[in-house]
Amino acid sequence: MNIGQASKTTGVSERMIRHYERVGLMPPPDRRDNGYRDYSPQSVERLRFIANARDLGFSLEEIATLLGLWDDRERTSSEVKTVALAHAEDLGRKAAALEAMRCALLELAEGCSGDNRPDCPILSGLAERRAR
Repeated sequence: MNIGQASKTTGVSERMIRHYERVGLMPPPDRRDNGYRDYSPQSVERLRFIANARDLGFSLEEIATLLGLWDDRERTSSEVKTVALAHAEDLGRKAAALEAMRCALLELAEGCSGDNRPDCPILSGLAERRAR
C-alpha cells in the first residue's frame, strides 16, 4: 500500500510516517517502479504499534526500546514490563505536577473578584518572587 493508504489505515500522518523513517523507527519502505513508497502489512502493523505507543505518551526513544523488544523474540516479558512501569511512574510524576499547577491557578483565581477593577490578584501572584 502507498503512504496515503498507510496513513489512512493507521491514523498516522504522512509527515509523521516520513519522520519515523528518518529517525529509524520505521525501516525504509520498498519502492515501486514509479518511486512511490510501498508499505507491507508488517510495516502497517509497526506504524500502529508506534501510534499506540505515542498515544500512551512514550517518547521516541522509549518507542525505539519497545520496538527492539517487540522484534526480539528472545526477550522476556519482564523487560517489557520494566519499561512500561517506568513510564507509568513518570506519568504519575507529571500528573502530580499538573495537579499542583491546577491547584495553584485555582487558588490565584479564588482571590480574584473578576470585576471591572484593574487590580488583579492573579497577575500580582504571578509577579511575586517564588520561594525555592
